[in-house]
Amino acid sequence: MTVVWINGAFGAGKTTTARELIELIPNSTLFDPEVIGGALTHLLPPKHLTEVGDFQDLPIWRRLVIDTAAALSAELGGTLVVPMTLLRQEYRDEIFGGLAARRISVRHILLAPAETILRERIAGRDVPPDLPDGEMRVRQWSYDHIEPYRAALASWLTADAHPVDNGGLTPYETAVRIAEAVGDGTVPVCDIVQTPEPTAETVASGVLLFDEQDRVLLVDPTYKPGWEFPGGVVERGEAPARAGVREVAEETGIRLDDVPRLLVIDWERPSPPGYGGLRLLFDGGRLDSAAAERLLLPGPELRDWRFVTEEEAADLLPPVRYERLRWALRARERGAALYLEAGIPTS
Repeated sequence: MTVVWINGAFGAGKTTTARELIELIPNSTLFDPEVIGGALTHLLPPKHLTEVGDFQDLPIWRRLVIDTAAALSAELGGTLVVPMTLLRQEYRDEIFGGLAARRISVRHILLAPAETILRERIAGRDVPPDLPDGEMRVRQWSYDHIEPYRAALASWLTADAHPVDNGGLTPYETAVRIAEAVGDGTVPVCDIVQTPEPTAETVASGVLLFDEQDRVLLVDPTYKPGWEFPGGVVERGEAPARAGVREVAEETGIRLDDVPRLLVIDWERPSPPGYGGLRLLFDGGRLDSAAAERLLLPGPELRDWRFVTEEEAADLLPPVRYERLRWALRARERGAALYLEAGIPTS
């Protein structure tokens, strides 16, 4: 099962191109996530909707996009063509990673007309006549998202997606170019490790590695939003500490000689659709400068890594994960392991 995700700024021509593309790719279906956003206006309280500026900022929207794409793929097979703007890398990680976990590969296309052409298209865009002040609001919405689009281009988008300059092309001509690029393999499958979704509570082991300045190593996974510690899920029959050692070697190339010392055991409460479970952090010790320089370049599973201070980690880690780190550092100082529940010590 495959998704062809057509990305681009508002006004780039994603939906019109997608409609043409499903006529060119055999056994393909159009799935527009805007439908999910429209449904949420009937499902969520108005006050809840007014608290976000974009449907994409709602975790339920991102979850439903993944689940709906997976359900459509299971029902229909073939290829899903998805026209949707994704400008935040963490949302891309969450959605593409969620699809990869369901064994659905993603080919990522970026429609990239010149900004002058983009502005011309926005100015000439049709607006539903029944929207109060619709023309002004819809056009301004599109103009306001040009700057985030420009920032995404400069930081991650062009490195992740296959660009197609459709400034001088009709939607049909653009679709032909995409179909050819997908068909001959010019557009590769996104390089994301397909980590199966858990079906029950899990035990996961992370290992804290430190540099000579006592900064801790964090890694940036490609398949989920936010930074993490090196580590992963403990496999059946595997000792948790050994699982951490294995994951460190797989992710970073660093091979630990000794079994790392336990710092914290943290019970993570279930948060649907996640099942929660036990999260262990171990002390992998301090790496000298030579060992730190041997860290592997990020592969399919990791985009980046860096050594950070505790204060810097607060800006990179989700809150519960940061609390886990904070207490692990206190346990390391005191030489005694701690038991946490949802990142909080029980005593």
